[in-house]
Amino acid sequence: MHPEVLPGTDLLAAYGWSPHVAERFAGSDIQGTPGRIVRVSRGIGEAVTSVGPLTVHLHGHQVCTGDWVIVRAPVTRGDTVAAVCAVLPRTGAIRRAAASGRSQDQILAANVDAVVVTVAADTLDLGRVERLLALAWDSGAQPIIALTKADLAAVPVHEQVTALAPGASVVEVCAPDGIGVSELRERIHGTVVFLGASGAGKSTLVNALSGRDLRATAPVRQTDGKGRHTTTAREMIPLGDGMTLIDTPGLRGVGMWDAAAGIAAAFPEIDDLAQQCRFADCAHDSEPGCAVRAAVARGEVDARRVESHRKLQRENARVAARADARLRHERTREAKVTSRAIRAYYRDR
Repeated sequence: MHPEVLPGTDLLAAYGWSPHVAERFAGSDIQGTPGRIVRVSRGIGEAVTSVGPLTVHLHGHQVCTGDWVIVRAPVTRGDTVAAVCAVLPRTGAIRRAAASGRSQDQILAANVDAVVVTVAADTLDLGRVERLLALAWDSGAQPIIALTKADLAAVPVHEQVTALAPGASVVEVCAPDGIGVSELRERIHGTVVFLGASGAGKSTLVNALSGRDLRATAPVRQTDGKGRHTTTAREMIPLGDGMTLIDTPGLRGVGMWDAAAGIAAAFPEIDDLAQQCRFADCAHDSEPGCAVRAAVARGEVDARRVESHRKLQRENARVAARADARLRHERTREAKVTSRAIRAYYRDR
């Protein structure tokens, strides 16, 4: 039995198994045991399956926490090591540009239904909130903002945060006192992932939602006011009633990756106005006939929002260009290898 599942609880059901998920497995022609990845570390995964918890070797498969997988179960009784045979297509994946700066993406969590963007009111960074919202909207999941430490903010910020998050709900929470925890739990469903910076109170909130001290907590550093990484890996935690939570380490870098849809959803008022611009590729900078800049001049749109939107779009375009260049380079290299092999074949005949 997995240590975080109550006795008598079906293991797969506790981690999100449903008739819909069962249908997805039934559509696969690969034989094996269904399971879900609950943790990945150093190329080894931990999975819950119909035969119990297993350690799984990935064998070249790119998997992340939340993935539904087909595993080849161990044949020896008592063995707890298996191998991943296949990964089911993902839904609701949280992606960002790789923190290494390489032209590839990093999957933070897979098959998520809701994203809780955890924001500390006393260190509010509006641009970062918009960036996290773009990431959340791009996944196809429903974003919810958990506004923590509101009692420590110099001025009330609830209305300010609500204004920059159209379509997302904002819940003020004070986890140590239990304030807002019930309201937040009512808004989440299925598999929910927590995103936020270190020190935003994610671990405290995870403990409050689960009703157990599952995560270590630590105060922010007094020297620079930044949080400490108390969560070191992305891990799934069952909340009961079929709900699961994916806790993630604090994100210091949140790069866009093919997130045009997410950026548009995070800035709907700007996206709507952009349809009225004279040029389809208007950057809302100095182009004539820009409906967005005209709205700013009339005081209808916040100039800071426009600049934040432009910054994310530029970044997204740069990342896309780098990815295209890498793909072209790989295809050129593969073509050269194939060409050399063909020449060698005819030369040696």
